Amino acid sequence: MREYLRRSLVVSGVVIGCGLLPLSAQAQQAADAQVAALVEALRQAAPQTGKANDGLYSAWQVKPETLKGWSRTCLKREVTPTQFENSPALAREIVSCIARRELNQQLSATRNNETAAVQGVACWWMTGAYTGCNKGFTATYVQKVVGFYRSQPTANPTQRSR
Repeated sequence: MREYLRRSLVVSGVVIGCGLLPLSAQAQQAADAQVAALVEALRQAAPQTGKANDGLYSAWQVKPETLKGWSRTCLKREVTPTQFENSPALAREIVSCIARRELNQQLSATRNNETAAVQGVACWWMTGAYTGCNKGFTATYVQKVVGFYRSQPTANPTQRSR
């Protein structure tokens, strides 16, 4: 009897696990679309200083000291600000890597509340903290990111397929 129960549990586990595989793949595609939408929203909302040499690099307006850590994390090598500035593909790769990390963390922290997660990432992007961007310049920036995020065709794949 024990052997029968053990086999039943194993078979049930395999059947349930196989049934969930398509959901996992679908979630991964949604995550890719969410990351792409977030990366584009961060680019569109990047503050423009109006100065040629403002110390910020690429369309995402990243500080050199931030870039060092991000490139080491994502590429396992440092990228110079000039390389980052001169290669939109390289910049997007690094920003996407960091945006994915932060969005995943915030989706987990907000129990998959997509808007709250995007708000948290936008706040972190600007200040280094996930909260506290509810007034002034940072609140305006966060709302811009959320608005641009929502306007991306890839932000909500279920709406796109209707």
